[in-house]
Amino acid sequence: MIGTLINVGTIILGSLIGFLIGSRLSDRLRNTIIAGLGLFTFGYGLMSFLDTTNPLIPLGGLLIGALLGEWWRIEEGLEKIGIMLRRAVIRHDTDEGQQHKFVEGFVTASLIFVIGPMAILGSIQDGLTGDFEMLVIKAILDGFASIAFASSLGIGVAFSAISVIVYQGAISMLSGFFSQYFSEFMILEMTAVGGLVLMAIALSSLLSIKKIRTGSFLPALLLTPLIVLFLEKVLGM
Repeated sequence: MIGTLINVGTIILGSLIGFLIGSRLSDRLRNTIIAGLGLFTFGYGLMSFLDTTNPLIPLGGLLIGALLGEWWRIEEGLEKIGIMLRRAVIRHDTDEGQQHKFVEGFVTASLIFVIGPMAILGSIQDGLTGDFEMLVIKAILDGFASIAFASSLGIGVAFSAISVIVYQGAISMLSGFFSQYFSEFMILEMTAVGGLVLMAIALSSLLSIKKIRTGSFLPALLLTPLIVLFLEKVLGM
């Protein structure tokens, strides 16, 4: 959990810095920083996907996961969480534009900070061995990203720390139990599908090339290792 706590701290600190100095940053500078983060996120996602040993596995996990995500309306669920958090913090704000901005900041930052392969593998490594080096690297990246996000999307970015501590903390605490069921092949393909989702986030939220309901892809992170488990145990692959 130490790595996750460090990660949460850098997100909150970066968000506060970005929120406080955001007005001093020009739109051109903010847009350039976010575009740079988008390019890095896309490249990192592509690099993660290219580690797959069978592209059909993350493809199957992504498509089935999208079907479940739309059925469960995960995207709308994330938006509702963002709205409830904003109302709890700013009770008298009736500006719908500001409300949407808070939700966008919370949802965008949450997806980016928890979906990445480093969040999954770093949390597992931290939980199993106590080595949180990977999460420290992630914390540094997330901290700088928070400055850029909060400067344009507002204080909602800081509340993504809740998503991080719940998600990464749960993985770290449960990794000791689930490690006996996760093979290297399963983790590899789960990382690959995470890379695809990262690329979707880059294209949609950071580079603004195409709007993608990235939250609907979250079930793919669970389904992909299950597909691998089926292939290993049933088909003997």
